[in-house]
Amino acid sequence: MSSSQRQQQQQQPQQQERSQSTVRITSDLVVLSASVRDGAGNLVPDLRREQFRLFDDGVEQEIKVFAEESLPLSIVILVDNDVNGKAGMQLVESLRALMGGVSLQDEAAVCRFDMLFYPGNGFTSNIDSLMAELKSTHTEVKPTPWYVPEPVMCGHSTTGSPCIAAPTYLGSRPSKALDDAVYSAANLLENAGAERRKIILVISDGANEPKLNKHDFETVREKLLFDNISVFSLAVGSNTAKRKYSQLENYSRMSGGDIYYATGARTMEQFYARITEQARHEYTLAYVPAGIELDSNYHRIGLQVLGSGLRVQTREGYYKNRPAETPKE
Repeated sequence: MSSSQRQQQQQQPQQQERSQSTVRITSDLVVLSASVRDGAGNLVPDLRREQFRLFDDGVEQEIKVFAEESLPLSIVILVDNDVNGKAGMQLVESLRALMGGVSLQDEAAVCRFDMLFYPGNGFTSNIDSLMAELKSTHTEVKPTPWYVPEPVMCGHSTTGSPCIAAPTYLGSRPSKALDDAVYSAANLLENAGAERRKIILVISDGANEPKLNKHDFETVREKLLFDNISVFSLAVGSNTAKRKYSQLENYSRMSGGDIYYATGARTMEQFYARITEQARHEYTLAYVPAGIELDSNYHRIGLQVLGSGLRVQTREGYYKNRPAETPKE
């Protein structure tokens, strides 16, 4: 036997082992990403398939695929362009640490928003390019209460998805179009591969003016659930009045992401690594729906985990077919 033949035989078991550990996605499967925490809020690894119970519209389902593996991320870093006062300065200072949680296998796009959405230069896995774009974001973020952005040309992202800009609002107090920004960020992730986890990281003070948005919460929710996109939020500023972060929390909870509250640049920097670690090391579960009303487009998901003090988080449901877009008039 030649040395090349012996090498091929040695490689075959390794290749088979790798293929068995890879999650195979087919059109029949509903795929979920789930994180589990203990009573102290720590992520819990090494759970078994038997510890999870999965329900679709209240009907228990057989988990066909179960894996705990580190998947590469497709992540849109969505930076609030109009955070005021001290919180705005802390946000600018913290951005230098953001790349610490991004690996060479990930792809990321840096976007900004205020009353408009700025799609940036598209996705890249080049850390130097991302660092340069974040450095540029340092100078673009305007921590002033009355900033009014100049019109920009949109629609030049690598995915070809158009930028959906909010209309100009002539009210007495400028604000932000958070709903439209999340919708536009989701557009950029629409064509990311099924082997990646699709993440939007929103760094914002939570301000949102409904009159500025073309899309309401329900429309954005439907898009996130259909495309299996998780929103992770870093709420900046004082957290004494968490109701002002309610929209960020709503997007994070329903999509299976999470929200972190930061009161200073140092805590922001610490949370960046925690967010990417959580997104990367979630459990992957998949099933073929059975015993449910197949004519229904929307289905509610229920996921339980067995173990004292354990709580599991995943997206709240899924759509079989892409919901029709119905922008606000």
